[in-house]
Amino acid sequence: MKSMKAVVFKGKDRLSVEDVPKPRPRAGEAVIRITTTTICGTDVHIVRGEYPVKPGLILGHEPVGVIEELGDGLADLYSVGERVIVGAITPCGQCFYCLNGSHSQCGGALGGWKFGNTINGAWAEYLLVPDAKANLAPIPRGLSDEEVVLCPDIFSTGLSGAESGHIKVGDSVAVFAQGPIGLCATLGATLKGASLIIGIDSMSSRLEVARRFGATVTLNTRDGDPVAEIKRLTQGRGVDVAIEALGRQETFENALRAIRPGGTLSSLGVYSGKLVAPYQALYAGLGDQTIVTTLCPGGKERMRRLMAMIEHRRVDLSPLITHHFTLDDIESAFDLFSHQRDGVLKVALHPGAPLKTRAETMAGVRVDQEC
Repeated sequence: MKSMKAVVFKGKDRLSVEDVPKPRPRAGEAVIRITTTTICGTDVHIVRGEYPVKPGLILGHEPVGVIEELGDGLADLYSVGERVIVGAITPCGQCFYCLNGSHSQCGGALGGWKFGNTINGAWAEYLLVPDAKANLAPIPRGLSDEEVVLCPDIFSTGLSGAESGHIKVGDSVAVFAQGPIGLCATLGATLKGASLIIGIDSMSSRLEVARRFGATVTLNTRDGDPVAEIKRLTQGRGVDVAIEALGRQETFENALRAIRPGGTLSSLGVYSGKLVAPYQALYAGLGDQTIVTTLCPGGKERMRRLMAMIEHRRVDLSPLITHHFTLDDIESAFDLFSHQRDGVLKVALHPGAPLKTRAETMAGVRVDQEC
């Protein structure tokens, strides 16, 4: 096969399903056959023209699949037919930023995010993986696509909000927005040992999921000012850590108002336009506050650790996958996801190969390379 089906970004508000050349790996690269991927909120920003990428790019950055072909130098580490995930962030492991621990910024600002940003992504039948030695993570036996597909981005990003916020045991935490990333941030706060976890959103269905993911209190913004209630719940101080998971001025501002003096705002949102920090909420710049931003951690060791949490039943992300579509149905899938209809949380996309059932996965059925 010399061509493949892919979803191509054609410009603002335009996607097209096309036949494009199938990638071939060079030394150090791998090609995986995609079995499951997703639509992400960042993809919505791209299609709406809020985050610029070049027309002609294949979008998508949450890949699960099977190794189709290996470039030179990889045969001692991986095998054709092996099931793998690849992080949304694919660091080289060798540049200044990687060697200084800033893997997400590989090569420069946002440089670790390549799929669907600077190189072709996962909304396709096949995906070319750069620096495969640093980025291919084998899937533990017995785990299905649905269980691990959120590790490449959503789980890694949400958890990083709690990690970057340096949540301590017993801390109070507010998570603004309970979309998929916010829900994983709520889960991250739970895993880090926070005592009071406040989930904030305008959709009651998402607040219900937040309680399942560890929120001890949920606040619906339709019921009034969440900051006032957060202050009441924390004896007037504000929370130790606020996580902003939407990327809007109002949620950033509310998160800043919600933290105590000396507290931390951990920002995960993708912002467009001008972002303003209110003078009062900053205590005139003298409140000993910390504002930290985070791009999804990637690399194969990060992916291994996240999948280990799933393998050992510490977390279950499968409830976040609410809808399934094929690549041919990308317009319907994108419309549903971008307008948050029908209780959607995450949409899984499948290039067309049949999904492994849970029973087949648990029985250890090998995914056939020719499937």
